[in-house]
Amino acid sequence: MTIHTDHPFLEPEGERDPVRRLRGRLGGTVSLWTAGTPTDRAGLTVSSWLVAGGDPGRVLALLDPDADLTELVLETGRVVVQLLRWPHRDLADVFAGVAPAPGGPWRTAAWEATAYGPRLADARTWALASVESHVDVGWSRLVTCTLDDVVVGEDDDALVHRRGRYVRPGD
Repeated sequence: MTIHTDHPFLEPEGERDPVRRLRGRLGGTVSLWTAGTPTDRAGLTVSSWLVAGGDPGRVLALLDPDADLTELVLETGRVVVQLLRWPHRDLADVFAGVAPAPGGPWRTAAWEATAYGPRLADARTWALASVESHVDVGWSRLVTCTLDDVVVGEDDDALVHRRGRYVRPGD
């Protein structure tokens, strides 16, 4: 076994994608987007997203066009957006597809069914949203949703993603 001081699959410094590196320096709270029914559901960890004020407010996300979640969100027209907290690090990795989930990702936490999709039972901040539009942008699908219901709770232990790692706010 070899122990690496950095990521073993990291591209050499001169070959790294500068656009991806710029995006990684922005950082932001990690969200989990979920959609569907208890028998047909999908979820995806999303860190490339933002909220736009207005009446109604909107949430915009760059989703993987090949992800099951993207297909289901566009099919149903609805999605649940929940903010993840520091204790949800493993859950974030499971829904990002980078950590194993014996029995499937839905067994890693408790969920509440909504008309928009499953909602993480211990989410403090979450929103129910309806798809307004979607368009291909670069290698992603830009999905714009109207915010139909928003619950804002404490965020003292938000899960933040910056430069490929989870960090606590202020770190």
